[in-house]
Amino acid sequence: MSDDLAHLTATELVEGYRSGKFSPVEATEAALRRIGMFNETLNAFVFVDEERALAEARKSELRWRHNEPVGLVDGVPTTIKDLILTKGWPTLRGSLSIDAAGPWNEDAPVTARLKEQGAVILGKTTTPEFGWKGVTDSPRTGITRNPWNPAMTPGGSSGGAAAACAAGMGALHVGTDGGGSIRIPCGFTGIFGLKPSYGRVPAWPLSPFGSVAHIGPMTRSVADAARMLQVISGPDARDWTALPQTETHYISRLTGDLRGKKIAFSPTLGYARVHPEVASAVKHAAGLFEELGAIVEEVDPGFANPLPIFNAIWWSGAAFALRHLNDRQRSELDPGLQQVVREGEKITLTDYLEASQMRGELGGRMRQFHERYDLLITPSLAIPAFEVGKLAPDDLASVGAWVDWTPFSYPFNLTQQPACSIPCGLTSDGLPIGLQIVGPMHGDLAVLNAAAAFEKICPEATMRPDLSRLIAQ
Repeated sequence: MSDDLAHLTATELVEGYRSGKFSPVEATEAALRRIGMFNETLNAFVFVDEERALAEARKSELRWRHNEPVGLVDGVPTTIKDLILTKGWPTLRGSLSIDAAGPWNEDAPVTARLKEQGAVILGKTTTPEFGWKGVTDSPRTGITRNPWNPAMTPGGSSGGAAAACAAGMGALHVGTDGGGSIRIPCGFTGIFGLKPSYGRVPAWPLSPFGSVAHIGPMTRSVADAARMLQVISGPDARDWTALPQTETHYISRLTGDLRGKKIAFSPTLGYARVHPEVASAVKHAAGLFEELGAIVEEVDPGFANPLPIFNAIWWSGAAFALRHLNDRQRSELDPGLQQVVREGEKITLTDYLEASQMRGELGGRMRQFHERYDLLITPSLAIPAFEVGKLAPDDLASVGAWVDWTPFSYPFNLTQQPACSIPCGLTSDGLPIGLQIVGPMHGDLAVLNAAAAFEKICPEATMRPDLSRLIAQ
C-alpha cells in the first residue's frame, strides 16, 4: 500500500497531475477503493457518491491534459463534513430529526469555493448530532472509529473527516470547530488540522452556536492545509461576519523560519490535568522549537478555566438551535444532547450577557499576551484517545463531560484565535499525541509557518496508522 495514490498529499497529487505521472481519475479511484476497504469498519462517511466523483475526476483529467486546471485543488479527492450544505446531497447532521428528502438546493460557501477550483467531492463525513460533542457517534449514523485502533474514538465532532484523512480516504477534508471539533480529532488520529481565525473562512448558514464556530482544513500535511485555506477563504457575501479578503498567499509564504520568534509554552494553561505521556511528548516538542531558533519560555497566559463562559454560550446555542423540534423529535435526540438542551433552556439573558462580557475580557487578555509572545504552544488534548461509545474515558455523568478532557481547545474558540493541532508523538499503546499551536488573532500564517517548521524536524508529525489490522478484520 505504500505506493498507493491514496497516501499522497494534495500537493503531491497536483504535482503528479501537472507532470502527467498519474491522473485525477486514478487518484479518485484510489480514494474510493480505500473507502470500500475501510469505511465499513471506521464509519467515516455517511454518504458517498462514486458516480459523481468519477465524473468530476474525468472532467479534471481533461483540464490537466490541456494544461488548463481551474484552481489549486483541481482533481484532488475531498470530503465535506455532514454539517455543511452540499447541493444535491442531504445534510443530515447526524440527526433523526432531519428529513433526507430535502430539498438540498445550495452549496455552503466552503463547498462552493472547493468546487469552483476543481476539487473532486467524494461524499459527506460523519458527525455527532448537530456537532454537539467531542466524540463521533449519533442515533442516526452510529459509531465512528479511529484508524489507529478501531476500539478507540477518533474524537469529534469532525471525527469522520479525521478518520477518513488518516486512512487515506481523500486528501482534503472540511471540518468545523466550535469548541475543538477540528483539533480534537486531529489530535486523536495523528493528522494536521487548523481552526482559522474566526471569519477567515466564510460560513452560511451561520452556526446556531454563534461566533465560537469556525470552519477549517484537515489534512495529512501542513502545506495541504495552506493550499486548502487559500481556496476556502475566498469571499462569500452571505456571511456578514467574514473577514475582508486578504492577499496573503499562504502556500508560498511557508518559510519555516522561526528564528527569534518568542513562543510561550504552557503545559497546563494553569488549570488542566494532563496524562503523563501527553505531557512528556509535548514538552519534548517544545524543545524542538528551540532547535528551530525560537525563544521558548514556559509561562501560562494567566486566565482561569473559562469553561463556565463556554458552557453558557454552547448550551444556550444548543437550546436555540433545537427549539423548533416537537416532543417526538426531541425524544429521539442523543440523550446527552437532550440534557445539554435542558441546561441551555435554564440560561437567562443576564447569564448570557455576563458570559459575553467575560468572554470579551478573555479575548482582550490574549490580545495583550500576544504583544509579548508571537505564539503559544500547549497540548492539543489532555489525554490520548479512549474507548468508543463513551463521552469521557471514565464515563463522567456531568453535563458536557467531553470538555473535561479537552481543556486546551475551547478557550481559543472563545477568543476566536487561529489554532492548529499537529502530531508530536505516540503513547506506549501506539496512539497519537497532538501539539496545539495558537497564534494571535488574524495570525493564521504565523500558525501555519510554525507548524510547517515543526513538521520538518519532528518525525512523528507525518506518521501514519498501520491499516493492515483493519484489513484483517
